[in-house]
Amino acid sequence: MLRRRTQAANAPDPSLRGTRPGLASLTLAVLAGASSLFSFEPFGWWPLQFVALAWLFYQVGMGSSTRRATLLGWAFGFGWSVAGMHWLYIAITRFGGLPAALGAIAIALLGLYMGLFGAFAAGVGAWLRRRWALPVPAFLLLVLPVLWGVSEWMRGWVFTGFPWAASGYAHNTAPLGGFAPILGVYGIGVLVAVCASCLVMLTQRQRGPALALFGMLLAVGFGLRQIAWTHPAGQPITVRLLQGDIAQDEKFNAAHLSDILVRYRGLLTSAPADLIAAPETAVPVFPQQLPPDYLATFRDYAARTGSYYLFGIPLADSDTVYANSVAGIGPQGQAYRYDKQHLVPFGEFIPIGFRWFTNLMQIPLGDFTRGAAVQAPFPVKDQFVLPNVCYEDVFGDEIARNLRAAQHPATLLLNVSNLAWYGESVAIPQHLQISRMRSLETGRPMLRATNNGATAIIDGRGNVQDSIPFYRQGVLAAKVQGMAGNTPYIVCGNLLFLGLSALALLGAWFSGRARRAAARATPAA
Repeated sequence: MLRRRTQAANAPDPSLRGTRPGLASLTLAVLAGASSLFSFEPFGWWPLQFVALAWLFYQVGMGSSTRRATLLGWAFGFGWSVAGMHWLYIAITRFGGLPAALGAIAIALLGLYMGLFGAFAAGVGAWLRRRWALPVPAFLLLVLPVLWGVSEWMRGWVFTGFPWAASGYAHNTAPLGGFAPILGVYGIGVLVAVCASCLVMLTQRQRGPALALFGMLLAVGFGLRQIAWTHPAGQPITVRLLQGDIAQDEKFNAAHLSDILVRYRGLLTSAPADLIAAPETAVPVFPQQLPPDYLATFRDYAARTGSYYLFGIPLADSDTVYANSVAGIGPQGQAYRYDKQHLVPFGEFIPIGFRWFTNLMQIPLGDFTRGAAVQAPFPVKDQFVLPNVCYEDVFGDEIARNLRAAQHPATLLLNVSNLAWYGESVAIPQHLQISRMRSLETGRPMLRATNNGATAIIDGRGNVQDSIPFYRQGVLAAKVQGMAGNTPYIVCGNLLFLGLSALALLGAWFSGRARRAAARATPAA
């Protein structure tokens, strides 16, 4: 009799039993995941994420089969990833020369891989529910949100990571963005999932507590947005951010090299400023391949005007050791170098076993050398400017590590990028959104100097102060105030989010144990 009661306590509710999903359910899961595209920029419909995740959590909750939950999570993650990163197709077909069919297959395979993280969140959640005999509130409000956030965090480092389109990025200007300086983008992802679970709880006759929790999270997030975590440091500096708008099919073509060098020499010396910044590989060849007086022009101009330069250029230490770098020149002859340390798979290094794939494409690929994990910022008058190259600013914990480990923490962040690889797609507004999250997490302004967008100035609260229209040549001139001080995210990185997630899972386990104990104590009918 006791054994029957224990088995009943560990079994899922009869109303939550399910079977292997059919084609219709998998298709709906793909579409639900794909709808997340519209929660990010340039659309910005962030509440849509609550609805999309609520659909997934409802399906997982209504089906106790681990297999069913895993397949639904996989399909949902596939749709989320393919929709959010479809612009990669442009790079590998238009500029990489891969046939359209092979390009589509490559994106689908990437989506299937990325979908594994959604499968992890849903499948492990369903398994833990059965294993721990979890009540509905603990399962929906603790286990599923934590696993969703952890799955996004894992996506940010497994096989070097590709955390683009993490759910928290959609909430820069939303109430939950207030949690960024504390929990970072992955912690916001957990809270997004909690809000989604609150919507599911409305179907479980627990409307009052669910609505209260939903409203409380939004209210607390809004309140946190009013806190100034950092403070002004030193005197503001004048900046000029350059956008050369070099066509991607010309950028690494020797026939256009002279025109590119002339264009950027003109932009770099057209007017003085405390800081003049040019995009990633603005100078697309090694220094030894430049005309003898090319870099000397900038040194002379810096000395004459008191300007400081930061510009993208490849730098080589030998025939086989070279980096995607940012070079700095100061008015007193100061020389600075930052080497990109988080390299792009297939673009800047070739993963083991995949050279055959990169050989199919015509993209100029190389095995670059990684820079050091912690690199010093570039002193510009009263400010310290820390560069990051292209999608390095997707890795917020790495920027936070640099800020807390540096002898002189940066007061300004600078992203130099070239997104011309992705044509006129959503990649540019999405990347701007990512940079805004880094400003929210660190309380630092982010300057962006890009080839064709988004060249912009973002303040320490994640607000875009000014920008240049995409896909045109231009210069963005402004005065920027550096910021100092530590946010909780700078101090802890992702450890705080992970620690709270572990506590939430522990709380869910205790909830399940209490449920099992109550079932054992209930007399048999």
